[in-house]
Amino acid sequence: MRVFLNILLALASLGAIYVAAPDIALAQQGGCTVQRIAGPPRQIIRCPDGVVVTAELGARFNLVDRDRDGRVDALSLRSKAVLVDVDRQKRPNGFEVMTPQAIAAVRGTRWAVDVKNGTTSVLVVRGRVAVARPASRASVVLSVGEGVDVSSGSGPLTVRRWPPARSAALLARLGQ
Repeated sequence: MRVFLNILLALASLGAIYVAAPDIALAQQGGCTVQRIAGPPRQIIRCPDGVVVTAELGARFNLVDRDRDGRVDALSLRSKAVLVDVDRQKRPNGFEVMTPQAIAAVRGTRWAVDVKNGTTSVLVVRGRVAVARPASRASVVLSVGEGVDVSSGSGPLTVRRWPPARSAALLARLGQ
């Protein structure tokens, strides 16, 4: 296990992945496994409570245990993209992805979140996802194939059906 941690920390220092050491420990304490995949390069974090996170190479994120019960219940994403798959049967309280521009919350689904150039883009692959700005009570609910681009500001969030090419491009970065 020590060798595994050293490898992950070495990859992180090269910018290949970014998961802070406490997050690796949190993932492992919660029974999660971390796997590095090539073509396209990404890492997959699998937790026994029904959460699977696929992060593209260079994604900057932290795993979060907000209620301090030893289980990951959220992810704070600062750049690049992640694909989150949540098993509703095992995670009835859902999961959240928090970015500087948005919070995407779910009860059981699969969705992608991408942060770049001051915008958070959310795409639903399966199920439904609520998206809101961090400081707002107003939210939109996305269904399969729908997405929203959230930038700083206070304007209304506009739900759009994503063109197949845009969806495919994001999902390809995540090995889907």
